[in-house]
Amino acid sequence: MSGTFVGMPAFPAAAREAVRDDTLRANLRHATHTIRDKRAAAVAEVSDWAALREAGKQIKEHTLRNLDRYLVRLEESVTAAGGTVHWAADADEANRIVTRLVQETGESEVVKVKSMATQEIGLNEALEAAGISAYETDLAELIVQVGKDRPSHILVPAIHRNRREIRDVFRAEMGEWGRPAPEGLTDEPAALAEAARLHLREKFLRAKVAVSGANFMVAETGTLVVVESEGNGRMCLTLPETLISVVGIEKTVPTWRDLEVFLQTLPRSSTAERMNPYTSMWTGTTDDDGPRNFHLVLLDNGRTDTLADDVGRQALRCIRCSACLNVCPVYERAGGHAYGSVYPGPIGAILSPQLRGTRSEIDASLPYASSLCGACYEVCPVAIDIPEVLVHLRERIVQGGPVTRGGEKVVLKPAKGHAAERAAMRAASWALARPGALRTGQRLAARTRRLHPQTLPGPGRAWTDSRDLPAVPAEPFRDWWQRTREGKDGPQ
Repeated sequence: MSGTFVGMPAFPAAAREAVRDDTLRANLRHATHTIRDKRAAAVAEVSDWAALREAGKQIKEHTLRNLDRYLVRLEESVTAAGGTVHWAADADEANRIVTRLVQETGESEVVKVKSMATQEIGLNEALEAAGISAYETDLAELIVQVGKDRPSHILVPAIHRNRREIRDVFRAEMGEWGRPAPEGLTDEPAALAEAARLHLREKFLRAKVAVSGANFMVAETGTLVVVESEGNGRMCLTLPETLISVVGIEKTVPTWRDLEVFLQTLPRSSTAERMNPYTSMWTGTTDDDGPRNFHLVLLDNGRTDTLADDVGRQALRCIRCSACLNVCPVYERAGGHAYGSVYPGPIGAILSPQLRGTRSEIDASLPYASSLCGACYEVCPVAIDIPEVLVHLRERIVQGGPVTRGGEKVVLKPAKGHAAERAAMRAASWALARPGALRTGQRLAARTRRLHPQTLPGPGRAWTDSRDLPAVPAEPFRDWWQRTREGKDGPQ
């Protein structure tokens, strides 16, 4: 994945710094609460939401289990429609392909549709190194780029900025990227949007090459789909002569009919709309309509390795709605930058460590960036059991074991710094397998509860530094049951 976030500290350190920023926390709290409330109302309008959610899950699961077949079908369909398909095993290969394609046009700048896949591989940085300027056209991505910032949310990359901060960024930095901000720019949303529109319009009309991602790819027809709210994406998809789309292989769906499900669940879960204002679809090339050249770069970059994990592969069902971020108490307080990845929040905590591995401090810490409250699973429109995957990845980090890396089976060593956790889990396993020992330990803990410390010593101090140590009840449940209920309810 991209080196953009290399050097980030582990999540606990980054989050500790973020929660001290009162402005950041206020921005996040206001934005996430607003979005989650609107989403809840939009979902409540649909009487068969549970059925749609299950249908989305099953379509994605079926596709992932047969992805090899559907990718071949997709390539055939795109090629038959006049497009060209390129396969990229990793970020470096994808960047080389896109850079070469742009250079072959003779152009030195591109306009971009919002794309997390291109952020994942660090495409903007790779193009810049080759002397090619890449201009983001999504409003939030424009704010991030102009402000020399990093995205902090899947749907709203500039969610950590309030409108006064955005005004200041536009005033100070917009001129460096093209048309400067109007004189006397205020922080009114309409004024900020107009400043962005004027800035971007000249780029749309001048650009000969565009780069996009896609929300879905239909194997049956070779159709790509982009949903958005502003219309900037459609300008990129229709005006330039050459269109290059970089898309993760997991974005494939088998048939046109499958879109019906996702075009209902995605807008309601993301922007709380019944449908997206702009839903753009294109199939190859057509004479005198849209780009003359279309290239599709199919990106793996760790996805095949993730697919080999029976538990972890459900992360690839994600349709990037960001609903899990908006309900997550950890994300709300820490913000997206603390995750050290273009995929923040609960989905990032399970996706990034699988795509990138867990060798770095930040990736090894991400599965612990959760309270396991389960709110993320409840709102996921494709029913990804994020808490299950988090626990699965925690076990992998602590215990080590077999994983797939680069298409080959390797055995991970247990991560450093988890010796006490491994010892505690072994002790718990021994006690839970022996009812007599467990009963004795519970009674001993209850009778000595007044002597228990408020914080744990040694390695346990890291746990109680941020949590209250639960109080031990005066009586174990087993003893209470025997004293009050046993024999009164009849045979069980």
